[in-house]
Amino acid sequence: MFAFRLLRLLGLAVLLGVAAPATHARSMVVAAHPLASQAGFQILQQGGSAVDAAVATQMVLTLVEPQSSGIGGGAFLMHYRESDALLQAFDGRETAPKAADPKLFLKPNGQRMKWRAARQGGRSVGVPGTVRMLALAHQQHGKLPWADLFAPAIDLAENGFPVPERMSKAIGRIKDWSELPAAAAYLLDSEGKPWPPGNLLKNPALAETFRALAQNPDALNEGPIAAEIVQAVQGYAANPGLLTKEDLAGYQPKVREPVCGPYLAYRVCGMPPPSSGGPTVLMILGFAERFRLHEMDPTTAEWAHLFAEASRVAFADRNHYMADPDFVPQPTAGLIDSRYLDERAKLIDPAKASGKVAPGIPPEKQGGLPAPHAGLNEQGTSHVSILDAARNVVSMTTTIESSLGSRLMVGGFLLNNELTDFSFLPEEDGKPIANRVQSGKRPRSSMAPVIVFDRAGEPVLVAGSPGGSRIIGYTAGSVIRVLGNGMDPQQAVEARHIINRNTASTEVEAGPGAEDLAAALEALGHKVRIRGLTSGSHLIRITDQGLLAGVDPRREGMAAGD
Repeated sequence: MFAFRLLRLLGLAVLLGVAAPATHARSMVVAAHPLASQAGFQILQQGGSAVDAAVATQMVLTLVEPQSSGIGGGAFLMHYRESDALLQAFDGRETAPKAADPKLFLKPNGQRMKWRAARQGGRSVGVPGTVRMLALAHQQHGKLPWADLFAPAIDLAENGFPVPERMSKAIGRIKDWSELPAAAAYLLDSEGKPWPPGNLLKNPALAETFRALAQNPDALNEGPIAAEIVQAVQGYAANPGLLTKEDLAGYQPKVREPVCGPYLAYRVCGMPPPSSGGPTVLMILGFAERFRLHEMDPTTAEWAHLFAEASRVAFADRNHYMADPDFVPQPTAGLIDSRYLDERAKLIDPAKASGKVAPGIPPEKQGGLPAPHAGLNEQGTSHVSILDAARNVVSMTTTIESSLGSRLMVGGFLLNNELTDFSFLPEEDGKPIANRVQSGKRPRSSMAPVIVFDRAGEPVLVAGSPGGSRIIGYTAGSVIRVLGNGMDPQQAVEARHIINRNTASTEVEAGPGAEDLAAALEALGHKVRIRGLTSGSHLIRITDQGLLAGVDPRREGMAAGD
C-alpha cells in the first residue's frame, strides 16, 4: 500500500511550499501537491526513470488537483536522456474533433459566443492527449512496467485523500450545478456544498479508470470509457460537442524538435508550437540579455520595467504568429534569430513604456500575414519537474485548460475545455487568424516547460509553471532570476511577478511594496494593475554540490528527493 509519509531529503523534511537547501540528492520530484511528489519519488526509489515518475505523478494529480490537470486533458513533456544527450519534446496537446470548423464558437447570427457560455459543456472538449503522450514517452524511456506506475494513484483513490484547500475553493466558485450531475455527485457533500479542506474523499470510479489504463494505455480512447466520454460530450444539451469515438481512437501524440536558444552562457530549450511558450520565453530572455537585466537588482523598478517591456514586444509576435505548425507555417527560427531580436529590441526604451506594440516581420515568415489573437483565458494547469538518479530529466506542464475544465466528469475524472484556447473568430479584416478552429488542429498553448543546459551540454535547471498565458512571464522570470541574477530557486519562485502580455496594463503582483513599485512604473508610463498572480513554478537547480528545489508557495506543492 502507498504510504502516507513525508519523504526524507538527507534528513531534512521537505514540506508544503518549502524547498530544501543544497544537498547531495541524486533524484528529485517537484509537483503541485505533496501526495503527487511522493508518488513520483516512490517510483524513483523503486528504480524507475524520470518518465516513470512523471506518469505516477500525473495520475495522482488527476485525483488530488482535478481543477488543474488530469487524464482528461493534455500535456507537453520535455525529456533529456543523459546517456546520449537526446532531447525530445513530447506533444500531448488536445485536438479539435474532425467535425469542427472555424465557426465552432460562432452563434447562428455570426457573432462570437461569450467565453463563459462556450466553456461549460461538450462544445469546448478537445480530444484528450495526456495518457497517450505519456504512454509514448514510457515506451521510449520507461524502466518499470506501465501497470506498476498506477499503484499509488489507485491506492489513494480507493482509500481516500484529504481534500486540498485549492480544490475546495475551486469547487466553491461554481454556483449552478443543475446541469452537472456527475461532477456534483462527487465534488459536493450531501448538503450540496463543496467538500471542506481536509475531508477524506474517495474516488472509486477513478480507481477503476486507473485499473483499466494500467492494463491498457488505450482504454481512454477505445472501449467503454471512450463511449462514456462521447456520451458526456454530445449529450450535454445546453452546449453539445462534436467529439466522436473515431476522434478518440485516432488521436496521436507527437515528438517534436525542441526550440532552443542562448541566454548568457546557457542554452535554454523548450516546447515549440503549438505551444507559444518556448519561442516567447526565448525572445524575452534575448531582450533581457541585451538590456543586461542580469547585472541589475531584480527587486527594482528598473528591472521590472525592462522585463515588462521585453515581454510586451515578445507577446506582440506571439499573439500574431503562433499556432499549430501542422496547419500554419511558423516563423519560429526567425522570431528567435539574433538579428531580428536586435531589431525588435530597438522598440524597448529604458526610460519609458512603449504602449501596445505591433508585430514584426521575422526573416523566416512564410505565407501571408495572419491576423492576431491574444488568447489569454487559460487557467487550469500544473507543472512537474523531475530528475532521476541517472540524470535523466522531465519538465512537464499539464492542463485541462480552465479551473475544473469543461466541468463534465466521466469515470471519476474531468474533461478539458481546451478548444476555448482557439480564437473564437476565424478571421479579422479579411485575414485568417492563425489560431482559428480547424478540424484536427491543436489549439495554441502557453505552456512552457524548459530545460536549461550549460556550455558542456549538462542540464542545470528544470523549470515551468501553470498560469495560463502568464506562464511565459513566470517561467522567463524564473530563468533570469536564477541564472542571471544568481537567486537560489526558492528565492526565484517567491519573487514578485511582473507581467505584460502586450495588453493595456502591466500587472504587478500584490503584496508588501507593490504600491511603491507600481508608482515607479507609472512614472515610466506604465498603466499598472496590482493583482494576485498565482503561479505554480516548480524548479530544480542542478549544481556540482547537489540539487536545489524551488517550490512555489502560492500553491500546495512539495519537493521530494534523496
